[in-house]
Amino acid sequence: MVDLYAQRRQRVMDLIGGGTAVFASAPTAVMHNDVEHPFRQDSNFYYLTGFNEPGAVAVLAPHHEEHRFVLFVRPKDLEKEIWSGYRVGVEQAKERYGADEVYPIAELDEHLPKYLEKADRLYYHFGHDQRLNDRMLRYWQRLLATYPKRGTGPVAIEDAGLLMQTLRRVKDSTELERLRRAIAIAAKAHNHARDIAAPGRYEYEIQAEMEHIFRLEGAMGTAYPSIVASGENACILHYIENNRQMQAGDLLLIDAGCAYDYYNADITRTFPVGGQFTAEQRILYELVLEAQLKAIAAVQPGAPFNEFHDAATRTLTEGMVELGLLVGDVDTLIEEKKHKAFFMHGTGHFLGLDVHDAGILRNPDKTWKPFEVGNVVTVEPGIYISPHYEPAEGQPQIEDRWRGIGIRIEDDVLVTEAGCEVLTAAVPKDLSAMER
Repeated sequence: MVDLYAQRRQRVMDLIGGGTAVFASAPTAVMHNDVEHPFRQDSNFYYLTGFNEPGAVAVLAPHHEEHRFVLFVRPKDLEKEIWSGYRVGVEQAKERYGADEVYPIAELDEHLPKYLEKADRLYYHFGHDQRLNDRMLRYWQRLLATYPKRGTGPVAIEDAGLLMQTLRRVKDSTELERLRRAIAIAAKAHNHARDIAAPGRYEYEIQAEMEHIFRLEGAMGTAYPSIVASGENACILHYIENNRQMQAGDLLLIDAGCAYDYYNADITRTFPVGGQFTAEQRILYELVLEAQLKAIAAVQPGAPFNEFHDAATRTLTEGMVELGLLVGDVDTLIEEKKHKAFFMHGTGHFLGLDVHDAGILRNPDKTWKPFEVGNVVTVEPGIYISPHYEPAEGQPQIEDRWRGIGIRIEDDVLVTEAGCEVLTAAVPKDLSAMER
């Protein structure tokens, strides 16, 4: 694994040339008083180092004669480790993570400037750590002030995050392994949820059973707050209360995934709690499934990123016009975004170390970037007809039989040389599989 992280760092160093890039770990989060959230490492920092502690800084200085990769970390402290867990420390960090030099984080002011003074640019992402942001600006300003005497130093700052947007867009084989494992665990949980859901049970019971499987199978926990939404709750896109008792005739929309070594699964299925769709539920489910299959077919190497969303949007809009939920010319409805009354979100996003993962979508001329082999994207169209829906001017009132139905179907899809692979295929979605 040390070699893998070294390869990734080399890719960054190839891009920055004579510059120096500085990456900060995530800080330790505090919830209330002294109670801490579980630590979650910054994705870019983890991608480049594999180091999983807070209070650290990584420096990439390809121009430096001796130290091209430098770490600043918390030193060993037995008293603090009794309270907060073991630390790697300075000595072990050098051996374990392949750094050319490692310093205590308290010595950042002393040592970091010497890795900047011969750099032509500073690459740094101004994140949530305002104290570090201020320090980086001070380093740069001091070096800029002394530039006339030395003739070297960073004359500009660029966002290191944009470098990572490019590098992390395509997944390597190790990343795909971890994604497949996360997805396999989440698939098992989804299939179990479909087996146990029944009228009279509570949404949180299903959530608990799924998250039990996540941890039992070795996942770190949830990739995001689990959505277990029955009945009208399925019309709330980010519903997480999960406290309603399910009733016969309800649909249950479950959007849940787990994180395995920080890599995330993201799966949504919608099915009838009582085992059988109503006529209206069936019609809308078939429409969403058709839109999703057409969107998946549009996920191809070289295809512009927007095409899979456009395919889903057109299919859903045509279907809604046919059902009388919308009226008007399909092209005009799409252009005027009238479909957003019932389908208000995008069809998908990149997936990886973050649920909404890194990857620039557009070129400077505003054209869409194409899919590349190794991209992983979610495909998740839906229809949500709020019980409180009020039509826009020129649009029809709708019958009560449609109200309160929310449906989303989401798969994780890998772009391959031959087209694409649905990584979440182990979770059924055909109409017949949703009924029992």
